[in-house]
Amino acid sequence: MLEYVRPEDIEKRSFEIIAEEIREMGVTLDPKQAPVVMRVIHTTADFDYIENLKFSDNAVDSALKALKEGAYIVTDTNMALSGINKAALTKLGCEAFCYMADPDVAQAAKYNGTTRACASAEKAAKLKGKPLIIVSGNAPTFLIRARELIDAGEMSPALVIAMPVGFVNVVQSKEFIIDSGVEYIAARGRKGGSNAAAAVVNALMYMLTR
Repeated sequence: MLEYVRPEDIEKRSFEIIAEEIREMGVTLDPKQAPVVMRVIHTTADFDYIENLKFSDNAVDSALKALKEGAYIVTDTNMALSGINKAALTKLGCEAFCYMADPDVAQAAKYNGTTRACASAEKAAKLKGKPLIIVSGNAPTFLIRARELIDAGEMSPALVIAMPVGFVNVVQSKEFIIDSGVEYIAARGRKGGSNAAAAVVNALMYMLTR
């Protein structure tokens, strides 16, 4: 039998179902992390994120502080950028960018013999004056280059959202970030994606705007 739900109540009902199923699994989520985990499940319908999604000790606090200060958010795909809620972004005074299609990024990648994702990370490192949040849902090389820039003291992000999906260097790139010493939210293993990465950003913003 179909469940009748008013259009304006669909999201609320979805989260009720997610919460019910998590309780049935005998799982208790960390209160600070729960909104992020549940929104990623809402976006993907994948309860594996209960185990896969890992947080550094101060990830949520660092992210919320950065967002309150009008953070720069840099993604590795336009899909992730498009999935970030623009109303919440504006309300917080934050700015979000994806540099992958920028002509100067293409030129730098060609000149250096690297990927556009590497060049995008290098461009992100030049942003100054506000906290930086790095968001990866697709390109392991984006994370790998970010780690190199962190180690070199050229990038100091308030948070790295490490969620590329796939096979080649995906698992390794996430572990590079987990071991980097920066605050992170990472989807360990092969799962992730631009939609899931954007969901993490939205969940954090909604903590401050809803």
